[in-house]
Amino acid sequence: MVVSVLEEMRIRALGVIDDAVVELSPGFTAVTGETGAGKTMVVTSLGLLLGGRADAALVRVGAKAAVVEGRIVVPPDAPAARRAAEAGAELDESGDEEAALLVSRTVSAEGRSRAHVGGRSVPVGLLAELSDDLVAVHGQTDQQGLLRAARQREALDRYAGEAVAVPLAAYGAAYKRLRAVSAELEELTTRARERAQEADLLRFGIDEVAAAEPQPGEDTELAAEAQRLGHAEALASAATTAHGALAGDPADPEGVDAATLVGGAHRALEAVRAHDPSLAALADRLGEVHILLSDVAGELAGYADDLDADPLRLAAVEERRAALTQLTRKYGEDISDVLAWAEQSAARLAELEGDDDRIGELTAERESLRGELAGHARALTEARADAAKRFADAVTEELAELAMPHARVSFDLKHTESTEDGNGLEIDGRTLAFGPHGTDEVELLLTPHPGAQPRPIAKGASGGELSRVMLAVEVVFAGADPVPTYLFDEVDAGVGGKAAVEVGRRLARLAKSAQVVVVTHLPQVAAFADRHLVVEKTDDGSVTRSGVQAMEGEDRVRELSRMLAGQEDSQLARAHAEELLEAARAGS
Repeated sequence: MVVSVLEEMRIRALGVIDDAVVELSPGFTAVTGETGAGKTMVVTSLGLLLGGRADAALVRVGAKAAVVEGRIVVPPDAPAARRAAEAGAELDESGDEEAALLVSRTVSAEGRSRAHVGGRSVPVGLLAELSDDLVAVHGQTDQQGLLRAARQREALDRYAGEAVAVPLAAYGAAYKRLRAVSAELEELTTRARERAQEADLLRFGIDEVAAAEPQPGEDTELAAEAQRLGHAEALASAATTAHGALAGDPADPEGVDAATLVGGAHRALEAVRAHDPSLAALADRLGEVHILLSDVAGELAGYADDLDADPLRLAAVEERRAALTQLTRKYGEDISDVLAWAEQSAARLAELEGDDDRIGELTAERESLRGELAGHARALTEARADAAKRFADAVTEELAELAMPHARVSFDLKHTESTEDGNGLEIDGRTLAFGPHGTDEVELLLTPHPGAQPRPIAKGASGGELSRVMLAVEVVFAGADPVPTYLFDEVDAGVGGKAAVEVGRRLARLAKSAQVVVVTHLPQVAAFADRHLVVEKTDDGSVTRSGVQAMEGEDRVRELSRMLAGQEDSQLARAHAEELLEAARAGS
């Protein structure tokens, strides 16, 4: 069966590393070197490949950019391979059973960052997605993270798997809905006065518009009528004068009018139209003009007769216009806008008047959700308690393998009584405080020896003990939720002597089922490695291509001697180094 393996990394212009290639292999690889030689840059490089935060300070002085490239062998059907293919990456397939995923990360001296997977530019976030399925990185910061209660709860939930994931997902959905319902209910109740005032104002306005009973376009029609009534005498005089000019003034029988003159011209042409077709056409046009003049004259006479100069009507029109102006001043530019406002306001008023019903509905839903949450929270507690027992027992067994035979770990699942009325969950006769992850407060405890009281690992574990607890936790995870590659950075800090030997032996066992890369300063740990890499600086203080060497045979004995006594050629140190290697081969 092919598993994912990080085969190689090339690092350029990163920190003290000028240009170096780190060749890895399946099994257990130890990375050692003098303090300040650049061992940590190996971890930093892998962190960049896995989507870690880019920092311009990592770029080597004088370089334009730092570049890290990695080659990861994965099964073609692995989740990481499928996700990379979805992003457009091309896999270097060397057969039906395995393919190579080429990953690179560039960080410029200005702090800009670029990522590539399979020759395709991708968001840095994709690297982080891929890393979840490929590599678990653990260093000093991860140990500190394990001290936080939230991380301990996450670790327990991760170990429990589906047993916790299923009720936690149901709880999370109900919790999210409860937050939304509570927020809406809070908004409705705290703003009740403002909403009541808004309803009163809307109701007054709607009633005012309804009392006036405005009609669409009424304001325009009344404006035109007011203009006509206000100038009735002038309009009547103009119409009478125009009528006289067109049809004659009855008071002046001798006067000449336009209709008579045009009629005479028409008759003159009609008398000779048979002799010239062009005059016939003009005669027809004059006939049309005569008819038009007669029609206009008749309408002018009717207009003058119908014109109402009643001042009472004018007063009524102006009064109506004043009433409509009151509406347009408050509710819109014209009557059409006023009517639209009234329609919208009626809908808003119905909404506001329905608040009491809505508050009742939301209150009932909130109580129902609290009951539902209580059920999910109880299921979560039961699942966590079961997983906590199994997890603690498994970690305790691992600690026995790590030279802590009398130590025990346990989980304390606590609950806090809610002190706020209506803000807790009723579970088994108690009102418990709750949050997005349930009611449980999870704390990992360590009992270092019989007779000691269990204490939080933050207070009860020394640096070396904490390193071993974290390693034990990771080994347990490896059996429950494995990843192909583990990188440990100084996980053996604070450990020495027999404990260091046991740490090395446990890492070697973990490496039988996964690729393990360990940056270490302990020869007892390095002796168990299947492959031993040493990071060395050149005379100018940089790590070049030849600065990462695989140690074998005598070279490995010399490096272990240096780590043991600081003297590569010490016969006593060499003998101790050879003894370590022999013991590691026999005990791994």
